[in-house]
Amino acid sequence: MTNLLSNADARRVFLAKQGLSAPPNRALTKQGLLQLIHELGFVQVDSIQTVERAHHQILFSRNQTYRREHLTALLEKERALFEHWTHDASILPSAFFVYWKHKFRHQEKVLIERWRKWRGEGFEAAFEETYERVRREGAMLARDVKADGHVSGGWWNWHPNKTALEYFWHTGKLAIAGRSNFQKIYDLTERVIPAEFREQEVGREDFVDWACRSALTRLGFATHGEISAFWNLVSPEEAKAWVSAHRDELTEVLIEPATGDKARASWAFADFFSTLDSHPDAPPRIRVLSPFDPMIRDRNRTERLFGFFYRIEVFVPEPKREYGYYVFPLLEGDRLVGRIDMKADRKKSTLDVRRLWLEPGVKPSAGRLERLEAELDRVARFAGVEKVVWLDGWRG
Repeated sequence: MTNLLSNADARRVFLAKQGLSAPPNRALTKQGLLQLIHELGFVQVDSIQTVERAHHQILFSRNQTYRREHLTALLEKERALFEHWTHDASILPSAFFVYWKHKFRHQEKVLIERWRKWRGEGFEAAFEETYERVRREGAMLARDVKADGHVSGGWWNWHPNKTALEYFWHTGKLAIAGRSNFQKIYDLTERVIPAEFREQEVGREDFVDWACRSALTRLGFATHGEISAFWNLVSPEEAKAWVSAHRDELTEVLIEPATGDKARASWAFADFFSTLDSHPDAPPRIRVLSPFDPMIRDRNRTERLFGFFYRIEVFVPEPKREYGYYVFPLLEGDRLVGRIDMKADRKKSTLDVRRLWLEPGVKPSAGRLERLEAELDRVARFAGVEKVVWLDGWRG
């Protein structure tokens, strides 16, 4: 028999799995931060700093005692974390590096052909000399090996040595040793990833089992497509085969959507319903989420569970934007209640609120606006500015 999970319970489970149900003001140690990232699985990295960079904001939204220097120490000194790709550039526990070796081998097969179409024949001419230079001279930025006379044009016009550095990073021969003004510092993987993580090996079957099992653990319930997409390590077909092979460990769950559509069949571990009450309610406060928050990464899942349609409009031409360049979702308790367009002006030391949109049926009550103002004050302090300023026209 397939059990129906109410929408309220589905949101409660998912928010708990996403680290958004724990008290946001509890003291977070460096070890606690490492544990939080383990539980999340990954934290996406992005260069945009409208208020604060994505990885910092993702962690701050879960715990307001988060300290940036702890993340830097875990990444660049202790090497308990490393940077690589899931669906995008992300910070990951170094304990997962053994599984990324399978991704590296896959990338070796596909990137050469894909990038040859992009860059043209002979694009790999600088590969050997670039790798040898890093081996000989040590960690370096892309600008340190830039070919003379090359005019940069962003990611679509990497100079040959930058292409080489990125290729070797994507295929595991180089690793990110740190960042300088957010630019990657590349070095040999053996000089960055500790041997205890780098030298392990797992077979393909164990790799697929880990990728599927760990994804489902972090999602709580999922279709085989959602399992596949979580890490972007295995194909939907591999995830479907894994579900079929482990049916004795799983139970089918019908998830009630927020949208009024038909309940969606998903999979969960067999003890799912017996442990349902162990997931706490999310705190009632309002929290600003990064556009790259893992809770909303799967936009379709977000819409089904929360009835909240969200797209980031960074790459949408300004006249066609519905909301704005970089608009932040607002989480209140277990509901996504609106979105806000704001920017930190560090010259004036202000957090400037340009527009606020509340979802249909969400009223701008005095209590709700007070909770929002309290959150914006917290965000302003975290971003290093002194006060929140509501600009003319913020209510639209």
